[in-house]
Amino acid sequence: MTDQEHSARETSWAVIDRPYRGDFVKTAGELSVGLMEHRDAVEVELYGDFVDITGRRMDPGLHRFTSEVELKPSNPAAGSFALNDVTIGIGFHWERKERQVFRGAMRILKRDGLTVVNDVPLEEYVSSVISSEMSAGCPIELLKAHAVISRSWLCAPQTGSAANVSMRNGDEIVRWYGREAHRDFDVCADDHCQRYQGITKAYAPTVAAAVAATAGEMLMYGDEICDARFSKCCGGITEEYRSAWEDREVPYLVSLYDGEPGLVYCDTRDRELLSQILPGFDLETQDFYRWTVTYSPEEIRQLVKARLDEDLGIIVAMEPLSRGPGARIIRLKITGERKSLIVGKELEIRRALSTSHLYSSAFDVERSGEDFVLKGTGWGHGVGLCQIGAAVMASRGWPYDRILAHYYAATSLKRPISRSQR
Repeated sequence: MTDQEHSARETSWAVIDRPYRGDFVKTAGELSVGLMEHRDAVEVELYGDFVDITGRRMDPGLHRFTSEVELKPSNPAAGSFALNDVTIGIGFHWERKERQVFRGAMRILKRDGLTVVNDVPLEEYVSSVISSEMSAGCPIELLKAHAVISRSWLCAPQTGSAANVSMRNGDEIVRWYGREAHRDFDVCADDHCQRYQGITKAYAPTVAAAVAATAGEMLMYGDEICDARFSKCCGGITEEYRSAWEDREVPYLVSLYDGEPGLVYCDTRDRELLSQILPGFDLETQDFYRWTVTYSPEEIRQLVKARLDEDLGIIVAMEPLSRGPGARIIRLKITGERKSLIVGKELEIRRALSTSHLYSSAFDVERSGEDFVLKGTGWGHGVGLCQIGAAVMASRGWPYDRILAHYYAATSLKRPISRSQR
């Protein structure tokens, strides 16, 4: 998620209207994905022949653009383009730059700098997402499940009424971050929306098979496409929707125990399985199920000052005031020598206590001498499908429909978009 903030000294709300993401898919079966923004120049390596909007042919090879251009491959099945220095994991602990390769048309727009957009068919987008969020080598039933929820998330009416919300009431800050409208494209390519890394990640035959087997299939609650949230590791109990976003119930995004007697699905140390299901940069995070972070009082003071623009003085106490049913803290009181501050919801707590983000807000606060020790569980907001838990379930033989029924209560699978529209 991006870190767009709206602050005020007195009680106030800041709201950005959100679009209905499904419109473009239902009408055209294609979408536009933002790959880069705010660039002075863009270097693109073309593989195969491309033409611009005037019909002028662009030879294969390296090209540098400083103004607007629109390029389409002469042969969509064979043409692709590569971009260097694509930033992934923006604002999170795995942030880095990669060279990535994409199929489809490319547009460069001149806004605040240059913006690069990839126009791609829906099902090809889904193929890339499930190979980027997880590994292409995952069990096929997990890939099927992820194809359904990635497609559903994209096409669903957005849950709630606002994208980014900030509320200040005295010494309490409450913020949550949704999926605001992008000006020049439907979705971005990073974790703020869904990871989309083109054809960079090695495809496996199971990816194509999973997408084909579920083509057009959506997760439904009654007649409504589900806003199918997911996170990397729930820590053993999934969280309800209102703990991370606005205070409303979403009947299929509820808290549940993610396991069976004697087994928590996402509590795995199986390195062979993890190397099969996780992208390389996710494999670097080995303490996803249980983790510990230690801060001095001055370190917390400096974090809060940098992240929330509040100088509380030397920190003397941190107290969870309320938690969701999945154990995520949704209101945290931080007390300093100068004043106290209450922070919520879960993502804002994670932002406030890290230079990037804490793995989750499901943690206990302990003291070791003067230091504060945060002992936590899970990676991400914990709402909806637990990616590592679902991978373990698939490795144990669970079919994708059973995996989805486990994580999303009272839902069903349907194909509301006809094949002629895809």
